[in-house]
Amino acid sequence: MKRFEITQSPVSVDDVVGRLTERSIGAVSTFVGVVRGETEGRETLYLEYEAYPEMAERELSRIGEEIHDRWPTTEEVAIVHRIGRIEIGETIVVIAVASPHRSEVFSAAHYAIDRLKQIVPIWKKEVWADGEEWKSECGEPVV
Repeated sequence: MKRFEITQSPVSVDDVVGRLTERSIGAVSTFVGVVRGETEGRETLYLEYEAYPEMAERELSRIGEEIHDRWPTTEEVAIVHRIGRIEIGETIVVIAVASPHRSEVFSAAHYAIDRLKQIVPIWKKEVWADGEEWKSECGEPVV
């Protein structure tokens, strides 16, 4: 099972955590991103995500490597991001970071979502009740 994946299928926290297999794991921190029903005061109807999967998965793996470099006690990282049309309340991304102890997994998970938004080639279309707009994952409008 891939630890870094772009998928069109629904994403489950249990599935992503299940991708972590080291027996020395004693702590797992997760970040779960979901579609919210309002963005900057506008009613969101749904989001639509697109990605260049091969490149995006390489960049997700790179984030895992960066986490291992910054937090050497980290055992494993798994990141799964969904693409396609995603409805309000549905999961977009799950990040799971594991280590023998809890001390670094929280910071590492926070780093992972911030870094994902910086470097991973993923774009989203926000569809509101009164319009729509394509943006990069970091929130910049796509021209």
